[in-house]
Amino acid sequence: MQTDATSGVVHIVAPFGRDAPSIAAVLNAAGLRTTIQESLARLADALDDEVGAVVVTEEAVAKGTAALLEPLARQPTWSDIPFILLRSPRSQKRPLADAGLQLAINIIELDRPLGSSSLLSSVRSALRARDKQFLVRDQMRALADGRAALERSEAELRLVADAMPVLIAFIDRDLNYRFANKAYEAWFERPVSDVIGRRVPDVFGQEVWTSRRPLIERALAGEHIVFEANWPFSDGRRRDSEIRYSPRVDADGTPDGFHVFVTDITASKLALETSQQHALDLEAMVAERTAELEHQMAAREASEAALRQSQKMDAIGQLTGGIAHDFNNMLTGILSSLDIMRMRVEMGRMEGLERFLDAATASSQRAAALTQRLLAFSRRQSLDSKTVELNALVGSVQHLLRSTLGETIRIQMVTSDTPLRANLDSNQFESALLNLAINARDAMPDGGELRLRTSHVHVAEAEVPTVPAGEYAVVAVSDTGTGMPPEVVERIFEPFFTTKPIGKGTGLGMSMIYGFMQQSGGHITVDSTPGQGTTVSLFMPVVHDPAEDEDTPNAQAVSLGAGQSILVVEDDEQVRMLVTVVLEDLGYTAEVVGDADGAIPILGSSKKIDLLITDVGLPGLNGRQLAEIARQTRPSLPVLFMTGYAEKAQERSAFLDNGMAMIAKPFLLDAFSEAVRSSIATRQ
Repeated sequence: MQTDATSGVVHIVAPFGRDAPSIAAVLNAAGLRTTIQESLARLADALDDEVGAVVVTEEAVAKGTAALLEPLARQPTWSDIPFILLRSPRSQKRPLADAGLQLAINIIELDRPLGSSSLLSSVRSALRARDKQFLVRDQMRALADGRAALERSEAELRLVADAMPVLIAFIDRDLNYRFANKAYEAWFERPVSDVIGRRVPDVFGQEVWTSRRPLIERALAGEHIVFEANWPFSDGRRRDSEIRYSPRVDADGTPDGFHVFVTDITASKLALETSQQHALDLEAMVAERTAELEHQMAAREASEAALRQSQKMDAIGQLTGGIAHDFNNMLTGILSSLDIMRMRVEMGRMEGLERFLDAATASSQRAAALTQRLLAFSRRQSLDSKTVELNALVGSVQHLLRSTLGETIRIQMVTSDTPLRANLDSNQFESALLNLAINARDAMPDGGELRLRTSHVHVAEAEVPTVPAGEYAVVAVSDTGTGMPPEVVERIFEPFFTTKPIGKGTGLGMSMIYGFMQQSGGHITVDSTPGQGTTVSLFMPVVHDPAEDEDTPNAQAVSLGAGQSILVVEDDEQVRMLVTVVLEDLGYTAEVVGDADGAIPILGSSKKIDLLITDVGLPGLNGRQLAEIARQTRPSLPVLFMTGYAEKAQERSAFLDNGMAMIAKPFLLDAFSEAVRSSIATRQ
């Protein structure tokens, strides 16, 4: 027997004899849902969004249909309930008792007597038409929800931008302001509405526009611009500003405008000038004094240097929070160390340069770590996922945890009796466990116990609110620390949210773990009670039948200085220079080009190439596309990809073919040289 699945109910109004039960029996037998109404008045009360169609007999409308006019008029715009009127042939030329109803409804008239198949066919046709109306209703609701969500998102962005003490704006290629935050009202002394939609020359005035025009043209050409400018208050008081122009590019890589960020740096400039003047005064005093005071002069100069450093750090501390704050701190460490080394080299002072090299390297590694955390939170990091056994993986980090947590923290490990296999990036997973352990240590300042437990869990539907039903390998990290109240647990995965003191955490640790778990197909839960401790559980889908790893041929050592020919494709000039120097110092022969267009003729020639090294994110053809072109004529050519971030390279196992490897930027030169040796050895 054929049945119909529909979202609408068929209402039947047939007051004569057993007409209503007979009609309902035919429709119910076909799998349709029906409801019998005693009268048109009862039908009027039942007309809602669940109505699929209405079957009425001539006897039901004989005494008038006025009761239906008002509820039918209240139908939403998408709704037009279909009516099927069963009439006898002799009454076809007679109008309905209420002629207005005929114009107000979607009506189908059928002659009686009527066979079951004809009735069923007409009702199904009406229900199909009604289902199309339901589809329009759902689409209209979805559109309304989407618009509301977009409006909320824009309002939140505006709220954040307006709260920052920095001028923030976006200017398009036609030099029109498309966005400006609340700070413009204080700086320009005019409403934001008078700025948005106006052109830059009209907002700044012709004199300022003339001086800024070359910089703006460079920004529209794709160059990041940073400069300082004197920007006095309207009452003449001094105000110094740091101005940044950051180009925004469209899908084709063409700048379609630029963002503007302006920061008031008057306090730091005044502090620096005061310090410089103080230094001049000290030098004049020292010049007039005798050799007996030279020791005091050195002490004062040391004090002055400490003051300058303190003022510099205070100035950095005034910058806006979040990413800009952290990255500016790191860039300060890098750039200052390089400037000092350049100055000392020019002065011929070579002693002590190692500590400035160490400072620059440490800041670079912190910046790389922060970038990795941001990519992890946004689920855009490059993962090298493989099937691993979690009991062994968790056991392998135990020694690292003991050396990290100290003697006051006891570590207890309880592993599953059965093997637990999951597909994940083991390095990232170990980093997540280390982050959780460090958080637990900070929550136990007087010592305590850290427990790592692995288990095999079947989660039922709705058993764990944030974890879908399924079979999981679970790693739980528990502590006996201070715990967290519910309002803190609710915000624990927010980026830059931290309960630690200033300078003790970026607020990205839990965000990174959350992003890594989401990107790996897993889930994370947090259970915490103030005064009793916290348990963080990592849920990874179980892998039952892991594919056996292919036997990797023993790589033969490649001697340095053998002159192997390497083609390097990199669009960044500085990276090209550094890679070329490393390869040549290792004894390779390197040919370097800036994009795929320059590499294709070389790959198509008869020139010997032992290895292709290419950036993933090239202008035009990307590195992966270039590798595919190269493999057409050189099928065994090994390829080493370099990537800072490439969306399509997030999952390495899906991105790489045989003979391909990947190294993430920024990388240490030792790691790069090892990757080159391994890639060439694979071919041999």
